Amino acid sequence: MRIATWNVNSITARLPRLLAWLESSGTDVLCIQETKCSAEQFPADELRALGYESAVNADGRWNGVALLSRVGLEEVVSGLPGGPEYDGAQEPRAISATCGGVRVWSVYVPNGREVGHDHYAYKLRWLEALRDAVVADATGERPFAVLGDFNIAPTDDDVFDPAVFEGATHVTPAERAALAALRDAGLSDVVPRPLKYDHPYTYWDYRQLCFPKNRGMRIDLAYANASFTGAVKDAYVDREERKGKGASDHAPVVVDLDV
Repeated sequence: MRIATWNVNSITARLPRLLAWLESSGTDVLCIQETKCSAEQFPADELRALGYESAVNADGRWNGVALLSRVGLEEVVSGLPGGPEYDGAQEPRAISATCGGVRVWSVYVPNGREVGHDHYAYKLRWLEALRDAVVADATGERPFAVLGDFNIAPTDDDVFDPAVFEGATHVTPAERAALAALRDAGLSDVVPRPLKYDHPYTYWDYRQLCFPKNRGMRIDLAYANASFTGAVKDAYVDREERKGKGASDHAPVVVDLDV
C-alpha cells in the first residue's frame, strides 16, 4: 500500500497536476492539506473517475483537509476531537478514516504566525488536543499514522539555515516539544534521514528563488505507531513534483507499506 501526504495549496489550482500525479505515482491513500475550497467545491467527481473515494473537511477558506482512498474509506471522523476554536470556530484542520485496514489522519497544523501571537498559543493548544486524540486512536495492533503539514521543523537539520529562523515560529522549543509529545504517545517519524539527497525538505517558499537554491524546510511529516512503522518498506519526498509551472510550494511525502 502506498500512502502519501501533500499540501496542495489550493486543490482547484493544483487539480491537473494532482490528477496526473495520482495516475503516475500509484498512490492508494492521499492525505491532502490546504484545499482552499468548500466541501461542495471539492472535485470529488474527477477523483472518483480515477477510482478514489473522498472524505473532506473544508469550509472554503485557506484551510481544509481531505482523504482520498482507492482501498476503502470507513470510520470517517471529520475534525479534531476535543480541538480548540479560533475566532469562535473549530477550523477544518483534521480528518481521519480507516483505509484498507490502516487508520490514517490528515492534519494541517496551525501556522502560529509569530511567537506571542494568539495564533501561536492556539497552535500549541491544537497540538495538545492532537496528542490526546492520537492516544485514543492509535492504540492496539491496527496500523495508525498521522500525516500532514505540521508547520514544525523537528530539528535544526530540517531547515536550510537555523539562523534565519531564530526567534520565529516552526522551530521554537515549545513547538518541537509538541512533536516530542507525539513520540512519547507511541509514534515515530517514519521518513528516514538522510534520504536520497542530503536535505529532504518538503516546503520551499515561492519567493526569492527558494526552490532552485534549496532554501527549504521539512515540515510535512508522517508519524506512526509500531504496527505501521514495522510495515514501512520505503519512504521519500517526491521533490520532482515541486518543479515546473503551477506547482504547490510543498512536495508530496510518500510512504510504502507491506500490509
